[in-house]
Amino acid sequence: MPNIKSSIKRVRTSEAAQNLNIAQKNAMRTAVKQAEAAKSENAENKTELVSKAVKLIDKATKSNQVHANKASRLKSKLMAN
Repeated sequence: MPNIKSSIKRVRTSEAAQNLNIAQKNAMRTAVKQAEAAKSENAENKTELVSKAVKLIDKATKSNQVHANKASRLKSKLMAN
């Protein structure tokens, strides 16, 4: 643990940011899994789940949590028949 006051604050804020990033990335992964499951089961709400997953993928890409190429790959996989 740092001794300098500003460093202590920086540790606290970086931990908070890390928790938010992890939560956002987990939400994206869950949405992708739900969309893939809905597609495989041919569920009625599969288009809604796919669009939600794509939206979360774009958000994660925008904040550099997921590389652009991986995001493109995931979206392409979801959009395929």
